[in-house]
Amino acid sequence: MSSAAPDSPRSAAAPSSAAGGRRRWFASRAAAPGQVYGAPGQGKSTAISVVTTIVLFALWFLITNMGWIKPLFLPTPQAVWDKFILAATEGVANSTLLEHTTTSLMRVFGAFLLSCVTAIPIGILMGTNRVMRGVFDPPIEFYRPLPPLAYLPLMIIWFGIGELSKILLIFLAVFAPMAISARAGVRSVGIEQIHAAYTMGASKFQIISRVILPAATPEILTGMRIGIGFGWTTLVAAEMIAANRGLGFMVLNAAQYLQSDTVIMGIVVIGLFAFGFDLLMRRVERVLVPWKGKV
Repeated sequence: MSSAAPDSPRSAAAPSSAAGGRRRWFASRAAAPGQVYGAPGQGKSTAISVVTTIVLFALWFLITNMGWIKPLFLPTPQAVWDKFILAATEGVANSTLLEHTTTSLMRVFGAFLLSCVTAIPIGILMGTNRVMRGVFDPPIEFYRPLPPLAYLPLMIIWFGIGELSKILLIFLAVFAPMAISARAGVRSVGIEQIHAAYTMGASKFQIISRVILPAATPEILTGMRIGIGFGWTTLVAAEMIAANRGLGFMVLNAAQYLQSDTVIMGIVVIGLFAFGFDLLMRRVERVLVPWKGKV
């Protein structure tokens, strides 16, 4: 029986066919434009998140109701829910839950809005002007790694114990990530885009408003999401300054009396508001920059 020679067309076609089959298989498995390869769909991801939440809640219910952990360290979900009802109706720490929540929201979002109107323009200036970058970059990079508790005493000494010091403490925590993200967004703009706009007769203002700002918007929105997260984490520190109302104050006051059910209830409320705002920012991001992740 004769066998095909190693260099015959038949023997050469076999590896070529196999390679072509592998290429077709990889091409069929490749992600579509704007889709991460191997990532689950949005519906599947949501379902996994829901299942994970249910499992964690079930574990919490099982561990606490079986008495494996003392209520002082981890109260039952029923106890936390009862405390939520009590806080919403009769109140805790001399105020109702609505009053605590309203006060904290005013502080956090007041500082957040103040950061939006200052940090974003400064970040854009830092990205477009070397002088502005030289002026603002050192102080921002110096205080950015510092925890808010480090300069909390200075806030009290300089601005007293009123609302101003609380809002400024949160403002400083939010300002740095927003300014740095805006600067990074501006620096990520391709120089070819700017040169093309100049050759078409665009002015410097038009370059910033129609080329740089749209291209930097994804980074700016990301900085806003990160900044508001820092704002919520700084809330508890801010409400240590002679506060008599607020979610952070409620948590700190309950911790002094070892009321862990109130502490966990306050943590859950803060987390829900932070998560809700993050979902809102994701929605805004999809509307304003629908091309993000697709190019």
